[in-house]
Amino acid sequence: MTAATVAAASRVGPFAIFRNRYFVLLWTGQLISTIGDALTSLAAGIIVFQVTHSILNVGIMLMVTSIPALVFGLVAGVFVDRFDRRTIMLASIVLRAALVAAIPLSLSLTGNILSLYVIVLLSASVQQFFDPANDSVLPEIASDEELAAANSLMAIAQFGSTAIGFALAGLLIGTSQKVVFYLDAATFLFAGLMISLVAIRPLEVHERTTVGHVIRNLGVGARYIWATPLLRSTVALRTPVMVVFGLQNVLLLPFAITVLHASEFEYGLQEGITSIGFVVGSLLMAHYAQRLREGSWLVISFLGMGIASLAYALSSSIWLAFLLIGITGLLNAPSFVAVRLINQRNTPREMRGRVFSTANVIREVVYLVGMGLAGLADVWDVRLMFALSSAVLIVVALAGAALPGIGQPAAEWRRTIALLRTAPRAALGAVRPVRVADIAALERFFPALAEMSQRDRDDLVAFGRVVTADAGTAITRAGDTGDSAFFILSGRLAAGVATGDGEYRSLASIGAGDVIGEIAALTGSARTADVVAEEETELMEVPATTLRQLMALPDFGSVVLGKVSERLARTASIGDLPRFAHLDQQALREIRSEASGPRTTTRRPPRKRRSTPAAKSAAKADPSGGKRRS
Repeated sequence: MTAATVAAASRVGPFAIFRNRYFVLLWTGQLISTIGDALTSLAAGIIVFQVTHSILNVGIMLMVTSIPALVFGLVAGVFVDRFDRRTIMLASIVLRAALVAAIPLSLSLTGNILSLYVIVLLSASVQQFFDPANDSVLPEIASDEELAAANSLMAIAQFGSTAIGFALAGLLIGTSQKVVFYLDAATFLFAGLMISLVAIRPLEVHERTTVGHVIRNLGVGARYIWATPLLRSTVALRTPVMVVFGLQNVLLLPFAITVLHASEFEYGLQEGITSIGFVVGSLLMAHYAQRLREGSWLVISFLGMGIASLAYALSSSIWLAFLLIGITGLLNAPSFVAVRLINQRNTPREMRGRVFSTANVIREVVYLVGMGLAGLADVWDVRLMFALSSAVLIVVALAGAALPGIGQPAAEWRRTIALLRTAPRAALGAVRPVRVADIAALERFFPALAEMSQRDRDDLVAFGRVVTADAGTAITRAGDTGDSAFFILSGRLAAGVATGDGEYRSLASIGAGDVIGEIAALTGSARTADVVAEEETELMEVPATTLRQLMALPDFGSVVLGKVSERLARTASIGDLPRFAHLDQQALREIRSEASGPRTTTRRPPRKRRSTPAAKSAAKADPSGGKRRS
């Protein structure tokens, strides 16, 4: 999140995104289909509990929805990054509609719930392909300043309709099980119709997808997450949290029925109240998400949910429980929106499928662990387990404030801006030649560089250099000329642009694995921002000629040009175009065209593409997402 984005979002307003036709279509499809999802989710759990009277079997039903992530999660991400995402979404929806519609017939033919487990397993397997495709689409139809509001409103569609679905399921399951599942199938088909009307720019790949290619790409998402401090911290924080969520989501049904003595309708009402709380929280996030950094919202959300869940575990009144569960739903919204923003804003378009799938796999694995632990409630006291897990959530939230990129409060952000104002124009520190180990470190951050030829490596050693910048040292200043880019090997930088009235806007906090100065190096223009070392930082300086040579590596070129395009688009979208008046406009057009053009995986020399009126018109017409807790 940047200060520029905050200013832009405040001018645009949280509901301006509804002027985007494609967003309205996605939002409407999400709203209707999630009602059906909630119907099936609650109905399946109630059927299992009625037949078996076992908490463990209810947990197994929920575990079945997570198992496919272990089998298909990473593979699905590779496919999402190589095939048309809209086609994947449509095929997934049609298949899930057919599967859900088959549940009543299978139950009547077999006479046992085993068939229910099988169909739920198959439906969850198909969903592994839908989810990363769906998550990857939203940043392409919403601008950066609209993204927080778009995610909040999508969350409202998802969880607001869940409230309706849970309430309906509680009423319908006692009269007609068939109606519940047929209604869900109909909502899937409606969502498919909405998605079919959305124009999504496909990812064009000129190399055949082979088994070997899929296998080689399975670990790309994990490596990218590990190399990106904020993504790594987010995964580390969410891992124990998802264990708690998995355990508590299983315990909610037996807790309500055995401890609070709730009826089936009251349990459905409780779940609906959770979703209503989530809707209220999401609506507040649509207005206030930009007030704090995403990491701060995560800590606030998890801490608040831990306290409210602990109070819920100690309650004995169903009405007090309703109030507390509504509060947990409200406090869940900030973490849901913040995680999506972190993933979307810190992942290049061409890698979103693999990164999102990896994050989903990690989430489902630990969620599965939590659901498995819930089986202990057949032996231990349900209230005690709920209370202990809530205490764990509180401890994890407090510890998460110390993770890199997570617990940076507003005061520290202001300190960064002050650093940008006062950093001296001092010379960089120690300088040394590039070593083989430095190139290996760079390859860990940019896996595509593994395809470098020996000549490329020799040129990096011959013409590049590694420099060390002490904390508080200015690396670049806006307006300076520059013919090189800097790849960050370690440390952290702050990048910002001074406003006309002498104030400072912080644009980004940049860490290891990122690159700065690439715009000036690629266009031959002046530097566009001030960059200062927040801590001792080691950088590899690469001359423009060597950088352009590396851009011939298609995957690497896509990543770098994607960063350039995103930064230019982010700045241009908030009225800062005058800041780029000094840039060579033809060079900028080529960068934007290259970054938004087809992604390829075959190595070939880069070719320049010119913008034409027809191309601009096409681009204008084709703009670039039922668990209770996520």
